[in-house]
Amino acid sequence: MSSEPLTHEPVVEIRQVQELGRDLVVIPNRGVELVPNIGVIGGNHSVLVVETGMGPRNAEKVLAFASEYAKGRKLYLTTTHFHPEHAFGAQVFAGEATYLVNGAQAADLAGKGPGYLEMFRGLGTPVARQLEGVELATPDAVYDDTYELDLGGRVVRMRATGRAHSKGDQVVTVPDAGVLFTGDLVEAGQFSIFPWFPPYDVDVSGLRWIEVMRRLIATDPRVVVPGHGDISGPQVLVDVRDYLELLRDETWVRRDSAMSTETIVAEVEALMIRRHPEWAGQGWIEKGVGCFCAEHA
Repeated sequence: MSSEPLTHEPVVEIRQVQELGRDLVVIPNRGVELVPNIGVIGGNHSVLVVETGMGPRNAEKVLAFASEYAKGRKLYLTTTHFHPEHAFGAQVFAGEATYLVNGAQAADLAGKGPGYLEMFRGLGTPVARQLEGVELATPDAVYDDTYELDLGGRVVRMRATGRAHSKGDQVVTVPDAGVLFTGDLVEAGQFSIFPWFPPYDVDVSGLRWIEVMRRLIATDPRVVVPGHGDISGPQVLVDVRDYLELLRDETWVRRDSAMSTETIVAEVEALMIRRHPEWAGQGWIEKGVGCFCAEHA
């Protein structure tokens, strides 16, 4: 997601594919905004794809890669949450893969998907171009809290985290490889994306997000595949938690002193940029401040 109009093409490129373990690869986003990291996880009889890319043309590339990779194995698709660059290509997989998500994400997709489609079309011609022809897919199978998908000799665990970056966030774990796919609960090398767009969308919860990060840290993965940014080790989970806690604390101490929202934003933005001058996505700090102000006790 972006808070500013895009001028580049948010296109998935099937190159520099990274192998994370036996029968487990990631199509990296190469630092391109609105392109997610995409996982392809294999077992003896089935292959799971994690994320579609934005729109049908990106998803067609992902499906072609996954089909060749699968070599006749059954295909499954899942998405970490309903936002357009993660899930708005699922229609392409219809009839080719079983689309499986958690119930809260399915509700987000049905209830909020049309509004996000319109909002993202306003983010610039390159985004609108990728969203041409999008038809929001209905998942083939829905689970409540956790689901274990047997790919044959390998079980992949999907878990709904509860409301954080969105109401329907899901993480995907490959236990035998120690790999965790986080979606936009975690970004590497950029400020956390807060989809805080009152009055249209206020589902993001900074407080619940912190709790989710604490739980993810406790799982101690070997490799973390963030929604966007470089594939990382477990330290990235700590970095995100620490940033969210600092953002909360610095916002709340200023809210307690009855500063104006404009002053809070200016001071907290300056502080966070000094703390992380190398991180991208500075525009998301203001959204995070707005969210934490609303959650101020």
